[in-house]
Amino acid sequence: MQKLTNKEEEVMKILWKLKKAFVKEILEEIDGEKPHYNTLSTIVRNLQEKGYVGHEAFGNTHRYFPMVTKEQYRKKYVNAAIADYYDDSYKSLVSHFANEEKISVRELQEIIDLIEKKK
Repeated sequence: MQKLTNKEEEVMKILWKLKKAFVKEILEEIDGEKPHYNTLSTIVRNLQEKGYVGHEAFGNTHRYFPMVTKEQYRKKYVNAAIADYYDDSYKSLVSHFANEEKISVRELQEIIDLIEKKK
């Protein structure tokens, strides 16, 4: 599974949400500045070449659908990000968020409780 570009991830998020969509429907869901239809079509075809997206043909039109779940993608790339940026240490990751005040003591306690329940 290849890493996706930011634009590809944006398209995948839309496909995960919609389940199945034509390029026109994907385009309608894009927030902010919308790419040209042909540009978006190229992005979707690239996703298909990478194995992330499949399609159903309706004449000359294709309806696309995800071949990789959001959970599969998240698991692979969150683990890669932790390895690359936090020396493969979840403790370093959590410490980073605690130092940046992005996680509260209550949330940390909830994480501890989850870990203890699994033991």
